[in-house]
This record gives sequence, structure tokens and C-alpha cells, in this order.
Amino acid sequence: MTSGYIEMTETICAISTPAGRGGIAVVRVSGPEAINIVARCWRGVDLNKVASHTAHVGYITSSEGTDVDRVVATVYRAPHSYTGEDVIELSCHGSTWIQRHLLTVLHGAGARTATAGEFTKRAFLNKRLDLSQAEAVADIIAAESAVAARVALSQLKGNFKTRLQELHKRLVHFVALIELELDFSEEDVEFVDRNELLALANDMQHEIDTLTASFEDGNAIRNGMPVAIVGQTNAGKSTLLNALTGDERAIVSDIHGTTRDTIEEVISLGGVSVRLVDTAGLRHDPGDTIEEMGINRTIARLEQARVVLWVIDATSDETTLRDVTAQVLPHCTDKHLLVMINKTDVADPNVAMKIVNEKMPTATVVTGSAHNDNDIKRLRETLTRLATPDAATDENAVVVTNARHYAELSLAGKALQRATRAIQSGISGELVAQDLREVMEHIGIITGTITTGDILNDVFSNFCIGK
Repeated sequence: MTSGYIEMTETICAISTPAGRGGIAVVRVSGPEAINIVARCWRGVDLNKVASHTAHVGYITSSEGTDVDRVVATVYRAPHSYTGEDVIELSCHGSTWIQRHLLTVLHGAGARTATAGEFTKRAFLNKRLDLSQAEAVADIIAAESAVAARVALSQLKGNFKTRLQELHKRLVHFVALIELELDFSEEDVEFVDRNELLALANDMQHEIDTLTASFEDGNAIRNGMPVAIVGQTNAGKSTLLNALTGDERAIVSDIHGTTRDTIEEVISLGGVSVRLVDTAGLRHDPGDTIEEMGINRTIARLEQARVVLWVIDATSDETTLRDVTAQVLPHCTDKHLLVMINKTDVADPNVAMKIVNEKMPTATVVTGSAHNDNDIKRLRETLTRLATPDAATDENAVVVTNARHYAELSLAGKALQRATRAIQSGISGELVAQDLREVMEHIGIITGTITTGDILNDVFSNFCIGK
């Protein structure tokens, strides 16, 4: 067995529900001796004789014969279980003492504590899931929005896996054509049409490029759409952050330069997780070194954002507005730009609107006051529209959300480009086949058909113990 793989001769156990006290806790036991181990500390129906996928009420008892708790034991027989092994899930009362004591009893009966992600790791090794589906399990657990949960569930169902399998089949066909051409290389008749090979390569390149391009949306769905709130000092950025989050998250003051560092808060808009980042105010002459450091951090977070919420103070003079515009605008390329002209309840927005129309004609503009509930509602609705990735509205979309998958797809795309150039240049089919096999290798690393112990340990170390 490849170094790093677990040996599945042992039976493992762990608490699968969140730590702490609750109404019910679930302890999962999996392995070749799962049923026998639980039976040793069980008072109730003979678990060795019950059918798979059935639940039974009984008592877990200590080695001294004392009842620990009245539980429900749900039996899943191999191979029709989550891990592909015999599994028993014990639903006990949620007392932390009972949970710990139940584990102690199971240890005494022959089970050991599972490592992080070991149940799902066994599911992968027993071919119940491919590696991309196994990673989707962790994504579902970590999902903080409706869209993130839906995308992760789609991957768990195998939609991404199916796309990769179809791509792999086409690659196998491609390699077969190349090798066929090599077999007939000494014949006078051209057995394989080069145009056919190029068309096949272009189709596969389009597929890989489409999946790779989806990562930008997928990463935002998984980790939250980054929205930078920027603008001049005292424009009302912190007031807007507090209004959008419904909490006094940031200090609000009439003193310029109050916010010296970034403040980040996650909210849900339209089922999408959004990471709002309130940044230090911009002005031409910072008050001190610390404020200047804050402005530098503002620029850095501005460049990382997908959406820029630019707050403009309608009470400011034109020179100030133009200075701030010169600071912000160069960093807004390829971003959704939402301009909020604030404080229109006390000032005419015409000067600000003139600069917006002149310098950023494609920006989405909302005018109003950060203290007006109706204006905040309009801003929230507009921000929701801009911060919702296209993939979030398409339930059938296959979206790449995992940085590991993105990296392997990018490498696969580069290898396929090399193969295409080789075909166009008439280079030996052996070299073309080598590039195509590299594409297949990167696809296999995503699904786990080609893997190492180091990859598996890295993937499953991010799971919780009971999963």
C-alpha cells in the first residue's frame, strides 16, 4: 500500500456531532469489528443478527456491568455504509460526560479514536466516494450560505466527477488515435486526420478552460464574496458597515482617520456569503505614519476585492473628490464598482455625480444617506445583485471551488496546449501522447485515481475528527 495510506484492519470510533452539550450526540464506530465491539458493551437485541439499516434501542454498559446510557444503535453493514465498512452509529444523550465515557467504553472493547477525516478517508479508499466528492463533504460541513451548500452538494452528488470522467474518456480516445497513428506511421495512407485531432484538442481545451474560469466564482461562493468598502476619510464607510451588518461593528466618529486598520465582517446577501471589509479612509495628506500604513492596507484590500463599494461624501469639495478618485480608480480594473454618494440629506450630490459620470461612467450608483433605512435597503439590494456570482443563479452549473482542483486543472490546460502546438507543428506523436498522458495525470490527481499518501493526508487533515 502506498506510504501514507491508513491500514483499515482497525476499528475506529469518534463523536460525530459538535463538541459541547446538546439534546443528542452521535458516536460513530467503523471497521471490521465494529458490530462485535459494540456488542461487547451492549445490553439489548443481538446486534450480530439484526439487518442492515435498522435502529435498535438498548444500553451501553461499562466493563463493570454498569449502564452508561440508553442509546439508539443504527447498524449499517458493509459495503452499504458511509465508509464501505460495518458501521454503527450510537445516538446517546448529549451530556459531555456521557459522550466521553461512552468513548472510553468503546476503547476498552477494542476500538481506537479516529484521526481527522478518517471516516471519509476510508469511504474514499473503499471507493464509496472519489477524492473530489470526499472534499465536498468538508465543504458542506463548512458551508456558511445557501449557495455554498448547494454547490458543495452538487459536487458530492458527483456532478463535477462526471465532467472529469467524460473528459478522461475523451483523453483516452485521443491517446488511442495518436498511438494508432504511430502504428501506421510507415504506411502511405494517412490513417488519422490531423484536423480531427486538433478539433478534439480544441474541444477539450474549451472544457478545461471553462472549469478553470469557474474558480473565480467558486472561490467567492466557498469563502465569501470579498467586498471592499473604500473612500475618503469621514465619508461614512463605518456607518455603512454597521448599517449593512445590523451591528455596531465599527467605531463611528466625526474625527478624520478614525479607522486605521481593516475591519472584516461576513453577512449573507441573497443566499451568498459576503465578506465586507471596512478600510482606512483615503486622503491626500495622511495625518501620521500609522494612518499612512492604514491607507496602504486599504489599497491592498481594494486590489483583492471582487466588488468595490466606493463611498463618496457629497459634502466634499471637488478638489478632494478628484484627489481620492485618483487614488482609488487605478485599482478598480475588472471589478464590480458600486458607488454610494452619501450624505445627500445635507448636501447636493451634483459635484460628486459629475466626477462619477466623468471618471467612472460604467459604475452602478446609489445616492442617499447611511442613516436612512430606505437608502440602506436600496444599497443592500444593489450590492446583492453585484455580489452574486453568475454561477450562484445556475443550479446546474459545475463550479470549481477548491484551490487544489484549480491548480491541477491549470496544469492540465497547459499540458494540453503543448499537445495542440505539437500537433500543429507536426512533432512526433510520441511527444504528443506524453503531453496527453500528463493531462490525464492531473485529472486523476483531482479524482484520486492517481494520488499519494501526502495528498490524502493533506486533504483529510482539514476534516473534523468525527467525519
